[in-house]
Amino acid sequence: MAAAPPSYCFVAFPPCSKDGLVVFGKNSARPRDEVQEVVYFAAADHEPGSKVECTYIEIDQVLKTHAVVLSRPSWLWGAEMGANEHGVCVANEAVVTREPASESEALLGMDLVRWVACRAVTSLSNTKGLDDGDPRLGLERGATAKEALDVIVALLEEHGQGGNYYEDGSSCHTFQSAFLIVDRSEAWILETSGKYWAAEKITEGVKCICNQLSLTTKIDAEHPELRNYVKSQGWWNGDSDFNFSEVFSLADDHLACCSGRESLEKQGGDVSAQAMIAVLRDKDSGVCVDSESFLTTASIVSVLPQDSSFPCIHYFTGTPDPSRSIFKPFIFVDDVKLVPKVQSPSFGNDDPAKKIPRFQEKPDRRHELYKAHEWARSLLENDQVRTMGLEIQEDKGQKLMRIMLDLEKQGLEAMEDILTRTEVLDPAEVVDLFYDCVDTELKFFK
Repeated sequence: MAAAPPSYCFVAFPPCSKDGLVVFGKNSARPRDEVQEVVYFAAADHEPGSKVECTYIEIDQVLKTHAVVLSRPSWLWGAEMGANEHGVCVANEAVVTREPASESEALLGMDLVRWVACRAVTSLSNTKGLDDGDPRLGLERGATAKEALDVIVALLEEHGQGGNYYEDGSSCHTFQSAFLIVDRSEAWILETSGKYWAAEKITEGVKCICNQLSLTTKIDAEHPELRNYVKSQGWWNGDSDFNFSEVFSLADDHLACCSGRESLEKQGGDVSAQAMIAVLRDKDSGVCVDSESFLTTASIVSVLPQDSSFPCIHYFTGTPDPSRSIFKPFIFVDDVKLVPKVQSPSFGNDDPAKKIPRFQEKPDRRHELYKAHEWARSLLENDQVRTMGLEIQEDKGQKLMRIMLDLEKQGLEAMEDILTRTEVLDPAEVVDLFYDCVDTELKFFK
């Protein structure tokens, strides 16, 4: 059974976070050569009876979807993480459970992320277990964290989850899914195995999820047949306390996995965007993954003011390794300027991910920012080699990184100003915000 990539997601609520803010962050660990792009989709109305083509299957479209911004592996439809215009953030984690994940093509956990973000408010009659969930689906369809959760579990019930998590024609890598779903007032940890699921509500403190199950006996919502199912499998006798991770994990795989949470907790009440970024950049703790098989291929930090009169701010890297990338801000307003320089080439129906058999070749999916960042990373790696050879002077790569971090700091300070000013934000002030940040980064690389 394949090991799940070691990604990390965090959320901090008051009193641990600063100035009444909810702070969300995720590092997406994926195969080293995979490219992630940052994409924006405007809110949209859809014809009754229309369909939407997800990564592997087609499902019914809803009448209205929310505006979303997503960081996604460029070969698939869904997303690893993202946010919608209502301040709902969703991140997906691949997990391994004692129930083998299906190789049959269905919804990926990453598809559910997008759906949750995009889906508009709907009246779901059975929120205890009949809602679906790809992170992308969740974002398109959910206006609160709880609505996003309901969307995900309903989709799981109807369509199931399965299919290859990687762009790999030689082997099928399958996983179950866990999600961290956050809005301005609460978060939900949702962990799944097949169509069965359990969820915990979070309203204070710091919480982390990774590639291991973490829910124990505190369960605030669950699939209506969850306990009967595990009893029928002989995994739980019904007499002891029901502990989700102990029941569904392999051996001792349910042990605490979140290095980095302590770093945030030590901040006291000062967890901010800067503090979350520092945790995501920490290679010593393992939160920033850089191994032979996996790399942190993209990162996100979101700041959600509990006061809804202030805008939510979402920071994306769009490039690998947050310790060598900069976080660029995005704010939802009408007519956001698209940023093709962080979008991968489109291959349409000729994409090897869409042809059957799939993944028989790998096209070059690098976008313009990714290519420029590759060049900058090579400079830094050359500097590192020279430093190991005891040349102490600051070299070109180090100088470039210092300049870029200074630009990032200026951006963070400007966003802090937006969150503390008394006057209402003028949308024209930020309509080009993410575009301008990417453009500036590219100019320095060149």
